[in-house]
Amino acid sequence: MSASTDRPPAVILAGGRSSRMGSDKAAVMLGGRPLLSHIIERLTPQAAGLSVNSNANARLDFAPGIAVFADTVPGHAGPMAGVLAAMRHAAECFPAASHVATVPTDTPFVPRNLVPRLRGAITGPAQIAVAYSAGAVHPVFALWPVGLAGELEHWLLTDDKRRVRSFIESHAMVAVDFPLIETAAGPIDPFFNINTPADLETAERWLPLIEDLER
Repeated sequence: MSASTDRPPAVILAGGRSSRMGSDKAAVMLGGRPLLSHIIERLTPQAAGLSVNSNANARLDFAPGIAVFADTVPGHAGPMAGVLAAMRHAAECFPAASHVATVPTDTPFVPRNLVPRLRGAITGPAQIAVAYSAGAVHPVFALWPVGLAGELEHWLLTDDKRRVRSFIESHAMVAVDFPLIETAAGPIDPFFNINTPADLETAERWLPLIEDLER
């Protein structure tokens, strides 16, 4: 499968420790639903298949039918360990896929056209497509060549800093800009992420505004 012509598989990255939230962010309730379910609902129509990378949950009771798999390198090596696991999973379960999309679990307003726009920006099989908004890069909202798995694993095992942007910037990449969401309360970044209880309160205020716009 070419990422430029067909829907790629997608993986929700939920492998972090959620230390600032104080509990597993995937299961935190937003608008009466687990946070992860908001991402699943938005991402499912965009992808050839959807799965979750998580080191905490062997299964997700609120996400039936969604495959869950852990990192393939030990030691909570950061978000790029989840990206590597996504590449390995895609290679095994979607062997024709050239790319796999990733999205973190704590971003309930992820654009409903994220994957098609990333896919449409790809012009070569080795390119990484990365989301931007308001001049800021969102490096794990990206479409990754599955063929980079071996190189990424080596980088994870040998690079002391493991900066996501450093890995991306050392490869062919294309930036895809997404507009802010214009609401009655002002513009909202579609890549707003929930790290703390205060962020969750903000998302609760914004959720009905965004749902009204999308009806």
